[in-house]
Amino acid sequence: MVRVKGFSKCGLWILLLGIGIGLILVTNIYSDYLKCHFNYVSLLDNFPQEPRCEVPQRVAKQDINHNGTPDALDIVKGARREVKKGTVYDGSYHQSGYPPEGKGACTDVIWRAFKTAGYKLKVMVDEDIESAPQAYGPTGLNPEPSIDFRRVQNLQVFFIRHAQQLTTEVKPGEVNNLVEWQPGDIVVFGPPLEHIGIISDRRCRDGVPLVIHNSGPTAAEGDYLLHWPSKITYHFRFIENN
Repeated sequence: MVRVKGFSKCGLWILLLGIGIGLILVTNIYSDYLKCHFNYVSLLDNFPQEPRCEVPQRVAKQDINHNGTPDALDIVKGARREVKKGTVYDGSYHQSGYPPEGKGACTDVIWRAFKTAGYKLKVMVDEDIESAPQAYGPTGLNPEPSIDFRRVQNLQVFFIRHAQQLTTEVKPGEVNNLVEWQPGDIVVFGPPLEHIGIISDRRCRDGVPLVIHNSGPTAAEGDYLLHWPSKITYHFRFIENN
């Protein structure tokens, strides 16, 4: 039997196969980390494939906190900070309203992202519930400021009332469709797994944007727009492109 520096030929092939399987497992386990830090969907994206679908970035120049960065990109920055901090999923009720740093649910990614851009989303939602209780159904009849702004349904109503509604279709590789999905947009998924997240400024090779969210165990940024178990029900843009 042929030996290669202490390995039989058969043993060498088994070793290479094991390394290959290990790389695949590592890619799957750490896919969110790779997507977040290296801006590609998987290790395979590093190898020659079909040409990347380039989608123009179009965000409004609005900058209410006057930090030189458009609000939409500040929102992305704030959401991504949750990923970098490794915010642990925790939807617990807090009397003060705000959960402690390092903990939160999908809705907490939203208000923290908006805070980075200079918006006080809790105050905005609470005031809207007070001014139009009928729009919020049961919440409007019995508001609870400590938790209302942390509920997907309430944020959905708020954005229906105050944001631009855009397409919920996602067509990989089609620039005319994908250009409607821009950084800082909000995506809402319906039943059975209601969820909310922020559209990233990073995209897959096919042009589909990544989503920044928290569904546990920690906040993540990844290729979820077409892979979340529930259907996309809303796509909002709070800061309209002019």
